[in-house]
Amino acid sequence: MSHPSVSSVTKHQPAPTEPPSSKSFLDARHHVDVVRKKLSTRQGWLGDYDYAWLCSPTLPFSIGGKTPTRRQPPFYGVDDELPLVLAMASGLQHALAMLAGLITPPIIFASTLMLDAQTSAYMISASLIGCGILSLVQMSRIKLWKGYYLGTGLLSVVGTSFATLSTANSIFNAMYANGTCPSITAADGAVTHGACPDAYGMVLGTSLICSLLEIGLSFIPPRTLQRIFPPIVTGTVIVMIGASLVGASGIPNWGGGSNGCQARPTSGPLALCPSVSSKHALPWGSPEFIGLGFLSFVSIVITELFGSPFLKNASIIVGLAVGCIVAGAAGYIDGSTITSAPVITFLWVYTFKISVYPPAILPMLAVYVSTTMEAIGDITASAEVSRLKVTGEDFDSRIQGGVLSDGLGGFISALFTVTPLSIFAQNNGVIALTRCANRAAGRWCCAFLILFGFLGKVSGFFLAIPNPVLGGVTTFLFASVVVSGLRVLSYVNYTRRDRFILAAAMSFGVGNLLMPNVFTYLFEGVKNPTSGLQGLFDSITIVLSTPFLAAGLVAVVLNLILPHEAPHAEDEEDDHVEEVDDDLDASNKEIN
Repeated sequence: MSHPSVSSVTKHQPAPTEPPSSKSFLDARHHVDVVRKKLSTRQGWLGDYDYAWLCSPTLPFSIGGKTPTRRQPPFYGVDDELPLVLAMASGLQHALAMLAGLITPPIIFASTLMLDAQTSAYMISASLIGCGILSLVQMSRIKLWKGYYLGTGLLSVVGTSFATLSTANSIFNAMYANGTCPSITAADGAVTHGACPDAYGMVLGTSLICSLLEIGLSFIPPRTLQRIFPPIVTGTVIVMIGASLVGASGIPNWGGGSNGCQARPTSGPLALCPSVSSKHALPWGSPEFIGLGFLSFVSIVITELFGSPFLKNASIIVGLAVGCIVAGAAGYIDGSTITSAPVITFLWVYTFKISVYPPAILPMLAVYVSTTMEAIGDITASAEVSRLKVTGEDFDSRIQGGVLSDGLGGFISALFTVTPLSIFAQNNGVIALTRCANRAAGRWCCAFLILFGFLGKVSGFFLAIPNPVLGGVTTFLFASVVVSGLRVLSYVNYTRRDRFILAAAMSFGVGNLLMPNVFTYLFEGVKNPTSGLQGLFDSITIVLSTPFLAAGLVAVVLNLILPHEAPHAEDEEDDHVEEVDDDLDASNKEIN
């Protein structure tokens, strides 16, 4: 940042300050007047917003040959005065838009580790409460020292990182494979995993110490970070995160479950999905399961086609609701999780033994590099949709504050018994649709999230959602992550260098995705390794077995070592293409 020169300091003396007591009294009186006006006037409650537009359904066709038109509501900036009803309505939309993304990771973690219903419901509640609290920090803009800030000062909300979800699945698989977590192998080769809550504590402890990396990265100039992680790198990572989650969780749950029943063992508790003791247990891929998931998926499409702006922002929740209604009527919902869940809950009702799992350190460091890349892109998108400049010192300070809040959130979230959090991108779509980028709406969003987390029965209900319904919705949700990555890749010029980097990265990422066990046996030939060496082998195996980590590592290395092409080479290539196009046009004219 620029500092004032000596001359400016000597020529412009500071003005006298008012007495503290008088100023604080005037400020307090001003705030009281604002609150009184907000609560006692129609303008304070409703404002000039077109609420009919917000709740009116969309017709994909015209009536009588005329397309209905409606004046768009005003745009509310980050710190504009916002009516109370609109703030609450917009906050609820943001909460509903991110709700499915918040409850999915803890449900998948609990299912993978075979945890009981009470612990699983608590993990959902802790996720909601933690995201609400840390979103308030992210939306703040607290000045620290020497131009450094904490928070973006934008309507930026945080949720459990999907990068963590993908990586944790690989870590848990490694723990079951090396005996850290218990498992039983039947005579026919079917493997049944036992409950392993300590594995979750190991991930929390490892993420806690690895969060220091992102905290450190926040003090590197944003432009330097953008040179190290350009769109060719970030887009590749985001695409592979979404694609791996579709294959590892979305589609398996759509078919009946992702807890091992998708292998269709011939015996054991997972011979049927979700288990042989469940209500309406069926083999994985049964048409009943596929139909339930498809119903939820189609509900999202219909909501997008006919829904009002409010419903479109909550289309994922609509899909869950429709699927649950039909599943409940057909007897596929087990209400025991709702019955066993407490009415009120909070953080630390259940705790996990926090420890560090050495083989997970390298993968979790890569996760925090990934969340840093995501944060930079998401903050840029938030600033654009909020109609703020995306260049200059002010914008750079927002990126710095957002990345710092992300890293600090990873540290605090581990203490909250929640896996690392990162900025959610889907809320930018809510801002664009509602034309409301005001932080007051974001604070109401946090209030709703914390309220949902307090109500234990809400988490019990989410836990009772049948796997096919959850799979139909999360498949769409994870595919949206893929689309976000493709959008980032659309900013690439695709020179020969860019195409080479992308092809090399996708070779590892897509190859790993299609053949997940390709690197599992890489160090099997090493005889009697020491515990430290075995930990290093496990760490490398986890990185190589996680598609987005392998692809991201290749992309980062190649981006740093491959020389950039000279600008004139690109111009000559473009000129050559134009000459070919001119020749083709001339040939076509001659033929015609």
